[in-house]
Amino acid sequence: MGLIPFDDRDGSIWMDGEIVPWRDAKAHTLSHGLHYASLVFEGERSYGGRIFKGREHTERLRNSANLMDFDLPISDDEVDAAKQAVIEANNIVDGYVRAYCWRGSEMMAVSAQHTTQHLAIAAWEWPSYFDPETKMEGITLDIASWKRPSPESAPVHAKAAGLYMICTLAKHEAERKGFQDALMMDYRGYVAEATGANVFFVDQKGTLHTPIADCFLNGITRRSVIEMAISMQIEVIERHIKPEELGSMCECFLTGTAAEVTPVSRIGDYEFPPDNFCRTMVDAYTNLVNA
Repeated sequence: MGLIPFDDRDGSIWMDGEIVPWRDAKAHTLSHGLHYASLVFEGERSYGGRIFKGREHTERLRNSANLMDFDLPISDDEVDAAKQAVIEANNIVDGYVRAYCWRGSEMMAVSAQHTTQHLAIAAWEWPSYFDPETKMEGITLDIASWKRPSPESAPVHAKAAGLYMICTLAKHEAERKGFQDALMMDYRGYVAEATGANVFFVDQKGTLHTPIADCFLNGITRRSVIEMAISMQIEVIERHIKPEELGSMCECFLTGTAAEVTPVSRIGDYEFPPDNFCRTMVDAYTNLVNA
């Protein structure tokens, strides 16, 4: 069965102030966002018809735009209302919401001060990113050859389209090798994140370790899991993690809007059999988002 293209689906998308038929939500091919990656976006989850931490996502979308030297064309309240309108228009209960803002076509050069900012929001039904029946088996990660860049060379705290180029390349390389995703190091050689999710490790004492988000996105799910773990009396340490430390860790999992909490069974040659800690975190996060 072939893939259904995302530009040829039934449904509705909110675009520049109105709900339009899905197939009519178009931008010109000479948009600055397409040619120069001046596009920011959010991936959000709807559980029971309610977006989990929707305002935090809206605020991060605006912050990402500001880091890219533009702004959202409407207020945060209007963005939140538009997201809810899209969910209702598409009869989404448990699904995925994608809000994205980009520079238009008025200028086709590196400079883009006089471009119009466009905003669109789409939503679709989306179950767990990984098959829930096999989630506890854990996914496998390659160790990517691409590294997350220095804050001096990219707007690393923006959820910006251009920052995902190396993620696509790393994931493709991993999949060709038979892995499901890739773990990326940062420009200094420390463990950073997967291609679209943050990473956590559990040591023999049951302490949770996660890289400091100083050159990659500090995920909303990442922050939620840290808060959740602390409330469960679990010690959480944010620190620089060297790749050679992976051999001393017992369990590992990824966090992200799409991934939610996903156990990892292998990173390169390192094995992490998912056990009670991963199961506890998977169950606790499921309860959190459905509360």
